[in-house]
Amino acid sequence: MGCDLSGRVREAILALPESAWVPALDAVGVPRDGAWVAELPIGLSGWPRGTRAICRREIPHPGAQLSFTDHDGHRFQVMLTNQKGSRIARLEQIHRSRAAIEDSIRCAKASGLRNMPFHSFSKNEAWLQLVLMGCDLVAWTKMLLLQGTSLTTAEPKTLRYRLFHVAGRIRAGSRQLKLRLQRGWEWGPVMIGPFARLRALPAG
Repeated sequence: MGCDLSGRVREAILALPESAWVPALDAVGVPRDGAWVAELPIGLSGWPRGTRAICRREIPHPGAQLSFTDHDGHRFQVMLTNQKGSRIARLEQIHRSRAAIEDSIRCAKASGLRNMPFHSFSKNEAWLQLVLMGCDLVAWTKMLLLQGTSLTTAEPKTLRYRLFHVAGRIRAGSRQLKLRLQRGWEWGPVMIGPFARLRALPAG
C-alpha cells in the first residue's frame, strides 16, 4: 500500500467504534478469544470494482514485540478482497486458510517441483504426478502417524534427514518381516509411537 493509503487505513481503524468489531473465527469456525474483524470504510476507487478492506485486530501472544503502528495493545492486519457477503468473520477466515496453500507449494518445490528435469512435456507430466504423489504420502504420514511428535510440522528436508533417509535392514524370520534400525539412531525413541500406529492401520 502507498503512504497515503496506509495513512487512511490507520485513520479508519482508529475511527471504528467498538461495536463494528465482531469476533474472529479460528480454523474450524469457532469464535477465537482475543481476535476481532471489521470492514474498513475507506475509498478504494483505484482498485478493481468490488474491492473491500477487512481488518483483523488481535491481542499479541505474550512476549510479542509491538510495532509503532499498533494501537492500544492490539495488532492489526488488513487484507483486500473482492469476495461478497456480509459475514466478515467468515471472509477473513477463508482468506487466512489460504496461507496453508503457500506452505504446501513451498514443500512441493522442495520435493522436486522447483525444476522440471525433462524437455518432453509428457515426461514432465509424469514427473509432476510423482511429486504430487510424494507430497500426498508425506501429508498422510504427518496426519496419521506423526501427530504428537516434533515432526508434525517438519519441512521435507527435515523429514528426509531425520526419518526417510535413515539406514535400515529388513529381516525375515518366524514368518514375520522385521525392520531393524541403527541402535543409536537419535530419532528412534520418537518414532516408536508412529511405527506402532502404522502397524495398527487397517490393511486394504
